[in-house]
Amino acid sequence: MPHALDQLKQHTVVVADTGDFNTMRAFAPRDATTNPSLIVKALAKPEYAELVGQARAQHPGLSGEALIDRLLVRFGCEILSIIPGRVSTEVDARLSFDTEATVAKARELIALYRDQGVDPKRVLIKIAATWEGIRAAERLEREGIRCNLTLLFGFAQAVACADAGVTLISPFVGRIYDWTKKRTGLEYSGADDPGVQSVQRIFNYYKRFGYQTEVMGASFRNTGQILALAGCDLLTISPDLLQQLASSDQQVSLQLDAQAAQQLAIERVRFDEKQFRFGMNEDEMASDKLAEGIRLFVADARKLDAIVAA
Repeated sequence: MPHALDQLKQHTVVVADTGDFNTMRAFAPRDATTNPSLIVKALAKPEYAELVGQARAQHPGLSGEALIDRLLVRFGCEILSIIPGRVSTEVDARLSFDTEATVAKARELIALYRDQGVDPKRVLIKIAATWEGIRAAERLEREGIRCNLTLLFGFAQAVACADAGVTLISPFVGRIYDWTKKRTGLEYSGADDPGVQSVQRIFNYYKRFGYQTEVMGASFRNTGQILALAGCDLLTISPDLLQQLASSDQQVSLQLDAQAAQQLAIERVRFDEKQFRFGMNEDEMASDKLAEGIRLFVADARKLDAIVAA
């Protein structure tokens, strides 16, 4: 019998949640996703540390921000030379509440990829799923720039993203699990996991109403969460969990079924700005985790600033 990772790939597109090139070669994902946190971790390894020096040497006199953009694109280009699919490159989280600046930064990143001969269809611009970020993604998608809306915890975010026509969303399973476990003191597993349930609800809603937006489960804490979402459009998985799946002979079966979802009795909803903000305010978990996630990404963006400055 194939190991669990190969079985999972029969139902779901597997994405590598890492900036480590060697991991991608080892597990052969179709896509890869990066963020400042992952780039900071990669640059701590000797084999990647020289990339900062190379970027500085190739672009003398550039500001720190411009140099970081080129470093992110350099990582993206290296990743695209390994995988057959797409790479997600993140807009600085400090722009999460600025629609115009997010649009401008996304255009700059795509222009840098084009300069390297990369087809923009192979790049997803990763943006925090704030109201401002969703509006930026809506404009970018109309320009042909594909977007991955991240830090997604609430149903209002998911619906607003789909109505904006974004290419892909990344609901964070593990962080929902963490928040709920801390609040209740209970353990959760499989279909009872609140993070798993959140992705199931979004997936079923999208398929029921024919949205083209892809659902990519993210931020997993264990392989049980991953296998409970077999059948999701995509799952982005960290290297240690990829290794656990590759070492397991557990049988993997389809858990999310797009055809079955089309028959479900689900009410359609819409969110304008006022409804979105109220819905997020009512969802304590989503509000807490979105704010915390932006703070964490900003902290790592500042670490990247310091690495480049040094």
